[in-house]
Amino acid sequence: MSDALPETTNGDPLAAVEGLFARRGRQIYGEAVTQLEHALQCAHTAERQGASDALITAALLHDVGHMLHADAGQAFASGVDDRHEALGAQWLARWFVDEVTRPIAMHVAAKRYLVRVDPHYAATLSPVSRRTLELQGGAMSDREAATFAGARFMPAAVQVRRWDEVGKVPGRPTPTLRHFLAIASRCLR
Repeated sequence: MSDALPETTNGDPLAAVEGLFARRGRQIYGEAVTQLEHALQCAHTAERQGASDALITAALLHDVGHMLHADAGQAFASGVDDRHEALGAQWLARWFVDEVTRPIAMHVAAKRYLVRVDPHYAATLSPVSRRTLELQGGAMSDREAATFAGARFMPAAVQVRRWDEVGKVPGRPTPTLRHFLAIASRCLR
């Protein structure tokens, strides 16, 4: 179940995103950082690595579906996959280019893929990511991995997924949300 998807503020999609973070960005779902801290850390890592504006924006917004969900924390506690990747990508797709939304839609599949194809990746997962991996279907089968490997946005989704795992450090300094929303403004439809 999801909240009613917030509309733009005065027709401004960036204000809608900023408002969502203002309302729900302080939420914590088992990690040592808030949703806002996690988003900023992921985007900052992408920016430091020279990623495109679209990938920086995808890193920033990859978990907005958790904040859109009526109670993602309760879903997790109850052992239910909140399907945050689909919820977030759907909400963002009306405003942002595919280069932002498709990696977001695929970042959970990218985790399942990496667990299948990279023998060291599973060890990098936080305890919460290990638990959600179970809820999300576990490692892909060989057939699923082969199909995913051929997907158009697979490399971008894998990169967002890798940034996802390193964006969970309490107190790590980052630029502000406004800094990254200025980048996101260049990725609007």
